[in-house]
Amino acid sequence: MNRKVRQYRDLLLKWNAKVNLIGPEAKANLDDHIEEALAAAEILKPVGEVLDFGSGGGLPAIPMAIMSPEARFHLVEADQKKWAFLKHVARECGLSCQVYGDRLQRALTRMPSDLRFSLVTSRAVGSPEQWVPSLAEHLVDGARVALFQGTPDLPSLTGYEAGEVVRLPRGDFNYLALLTFHVEHT
Repeated sequence: MNRKVRQYRDLLLKWNAKVNLIGPEAKANLDDHIEEALAAAEILKPVGEVLDFGSGGGLPAIPMAIMSPEARFHLVEADQKKWAFLKHVARECGLSCQVYGDRLQRALTRMPSDLRFSLVTSRAVGSPEQWVPSLAEHLVDGARVALFQGTPDLPSLTGYEAGEVVRLPRGDFNYLALLTFHVEHT
């Protein structure tokens, strides 16, 4: 584990003692969760503008941002205590991150109108069928949507091509499922 990843881990545990950033399962298996995020960074190789929402305590976004300094991460988290932590850890670890304390749809309206994402990540946040389509105007052609989820099933969505599904190392029910966005030309 590199210095910045250890720093993130230590800050997460320190803050979690006062503020509920992660649940008991994630706390008990924190190193595994971090390793999973690092494995995802190796698979995804984030570059350009990256959106992570429902960022919570920073898993998987913060370890991915540490390992991908050429990418700029935009973290969206509605819970004030969690986004305060995300801002703190991004500053302390010297990460290229912008934190938005808001719900996804409102945060998107606050971002520059010409901002386009090459990668979107989300870990167990609602039904992708409900939120993925709303991102279309904020994505570059070929952008990937990486879903950290408990099943290998990929949603079927217009404008998105089903991609690779990778079983992640942390248990039998942890998958990284990829969708690729394509601009429809008429």
